[in-house]
Amino acid sequence: MPRPRKWRKVEFIPDIREFMPFGAANPVTETNVLKIEELEAVRLKDVEELDQEQCAKKMEVSRQTFQRILNSGRKKMADSLVSGKGIRIEGGNFTRNVCSVRCLDCGSNWDESYENYQELIKDEYKCPNCGSIRVVCSSDRGGGFCRGNCRRFGRGRT
Repeated sequence: MPRPRKWRKVEFIPDIREFMPFGAANPVTETNVLKIEELEAVRLKDVEELDQEQCAKKMEVSRQTFQRILNSGRKKMADSLVSGKGIRIEGGNFTRNVCSVRCLDCGSNWDESYENYQELIKDEYKCPNCGSIRVVCSSDRGGGFCRGNCRRFGRGRT
């Protein structure tokens, strides 16, 4: 079984998610899909002008992973500018926070996207290991559950 992908933490999700070239002789039919975490990497490095280590720390990934995400995002943006393609921003493996959850029946612990957990608890969130609905916030990880961004503290999505 492959290792699960690590969530990429992002602080910015844009309101405008589609860009098309203006004044093209032919209608734009091709678009590049820029993932949310790729946009975040470009924003941190090029707009915020943080160094690679600071960016990786903010996104909670390794420096090598950050560099791969950044290169992928920059390549898509450059291709769109050079080739007259549109850009659509969507998808990816991102979260605004990572939550640690625990099953009270089998004792399994795992990390879950804060947004995913918040959506799933409405429909009786289940343990992926044993199927139990007795799943709770786990505060046994350093910094506490969701690092303070949890329904236990009365906070919604940020």
